[in-house]
Amino acid sequence: MDLDSTRQTEKPAALTYESTDEEKAFHKAWEKSNRLSFMLMRMTIANNIKTTLPKAEIAKKFLKNIEDRFKRADKSLAGTLIAELTTKKSNGRRSMHKHVVEMTNLAAKLKALGMNVDVFFLVQFILNSLPPQYEAFQINYNTIKDKWNVNELSSMLVQEEERLKQQEQNSIHLVGHGAERKLGKKNLERVLRKDHQRTMDLLMLLRFLIRD
Repeated sequence: MDLDSTRQTEKPAALTYESTDEEKAFHKAWEKSNRLSFMLMRMTIANNIKTTLPKAEIAKKFLKNIEDRFKRADKSLAGTLIAELTTKKSNGRRSMHKHVVEMTNLAAKLKALGMNVDVFFLVQFILNSLPPQYEAFQINYNTIKDKWNVNELSSMLVQEEERLKQQEQNSIHLVGHGAERKLGKKNLERVLRKDHQRTMDLLMLLRFLIRD
């Protein structure tokens, strides 16, 4: 009897005085196969997983416990992934391309667990995860007739990212230029005040000299 047969067949009935030689041989072969199969499975499973499994002495039951354990783990992982996908927000530290890749990877992990995320919903999740400066981009998307797939959305977001960076640089330049102009005006006023004071001092001196 091979190891797979042990995991697929139920434990034979206990032997009695009336058991035939064939039944005794089958029982002995099953016991040996079950023991080897059980030992092999325990050797290939990590200790932190083995400690969470219910006790079992039959290989088939032990395998069922393993399957149930991973089904629960998959459900828990799926819940975590769904929560992350629906609440994830771009922090502005990563590029838009990397952010979209991260969101797409979450959807791929859910698909591997048997939960397919529709492209339309994935696009909406990505749009909802954008920072406030992309509000105009979101409004524009909602007004257009044609909807984008993830690759198209990623491309448009990269373009919008570059536009916002350029806009920010222009704003910094204008603020700096305005500050320079304001500072120049203040300097001019300071010079004029000094010249006015100097002129007033000369007039006072002339009046003093003429009076004398």
